[in-house]
Amino acid sequence: MAFKKEIEEIIEPKDIFVGQKDAPVTLMEFGEYENEDCAKANEVVKQLLEEYEGKIRFNFRHFPLTRVHQRSLKAGEAAVAAAQEGKFWEMHNVLFSNRRSLGTTSLKLHSKEAGVKSKKFLDDLVNGVFGWQVQDDLKEGLDRGVKELPAFFINDEPLVGKPTYANLSAAIEQALKKGKKKAPAKQRA
Repeated sequence: MAFKKEIEEIIEPKDIFVGQKDAPVTLMEFGEYENEDCAKANEVVKQLLEEYEGKIRFNFRHFPLTRVHQRSLKAGEAAVAAAQEGKFWEMHNVLFSNRRSLGTTSLKLHSKEAGVKSKKFLDDLVNGVFGWQVQDDLKEGLDRGVKELPAFFINDEPLVGKPTYANLSAAIEQALKKGKKKAPAKQRA
């Protein structure tokens, strides 16, 4: 009698948000953990989440520029691995704080700092268990026309200009106003 291999449900980056679940504005970033501009944008996003609490939710998608940052792919995989324990955002912030030290051994140490308990964490990283999830993000980013990092989308509309606090908050304000104008239309009989 053959044994059925248990199928593990993997939590995908596209399904991981911080902020109010039913927030009217979704802020999505394509980025990676070795990029200095992405690290700066992460600080801006933290401010925005505080400022617009209840009005926005944030989703980070992986777009490793492996030609420039060889360790960005494994760092993305580490974040997805942490997400399996509900520790994505903790790992996300730890990775940005330690962006100059993202070798595999360091990633294992960072996972402990983020509160990841999995004994398979290092094996999963070495074996690329979550590589497909990072590749799916990369493919979606390419399909959306992402060329430079960080790349932001506000309610699926690409942000034009640098992801400064001023530019992002202006785009969020605009999206909030748009949302209010879309009152349900009354149907005529």
